[in-house]
Amino acid sequence: MRVSGLILAAGLSGRMNSFKPLLKIKNQTIIQVIIDKLLNVCDDVIIVTGFKSDEIKSVIEKSDRIKFVFNEEYEKGMFTSLKKGLSELSNSDWTIYHFVDQPFLPEIFYSDFVTRIDQNYNWIQPEFNSVKGHPILISRSIYQIILNESDGGSLRSISSNSFIKKFIWSCNYPQIHDDLDTPEEFKKLLLREGINL
Repeated sequence: MRVSGLILAAGLSGRMNSFKPLLKIKNQTIIQVIIDKLLNVCDDVIIVTGFKSDEIKSVIEKSDRIKFVFNEEYEKGMFTSLKKGLSELSNSDWTIYHFVDQPFLPEIFYSDFVTRIDQNYNWIQPEFNSVKGHPILISRSIYQIILNESDGGSLRSISSNSFIKKFIWSCNYPQIHDDLDTPEEFKKLLLREGINL
């Protein structure tokens, strides 16, 4: 079974006042933190870039297990980046669809998450305190459903498709709800993790 990681890092990070993927935790960019954790459980990692693509490429440690895909339509929204990434993953049985907002998920989350893979389902999503979060495991059996959706679509609209078989995993990782949209949110999460600013 082949599992890939898919990180969306194409957006403008408009409210952050800094470019989100390149924010640092203990002298390491948050995108590198996420990549390193994904590579522990994934065969490869696809990074979809757009805005400041060259800057992202310049700071990522080189590896033949990491591939960059440029989304020239990144300004149209995140769903175009998801489609761009999935179009490169036809050989993967499962994809961990990951935002750059969750760099604080512990390594054990990922090994725990992939053990939830079950061929009776094609969409596996964690929840904490009955609220769903990210990342999401997506089966190859629904890649084409996503790719066929219009660029203005969303996973939310697709999730009502009768072909989608969801497994909602009640987990003990509150970090699945992390959101990094503003400097204040980033500082709050650093303080929660006991990391000095």
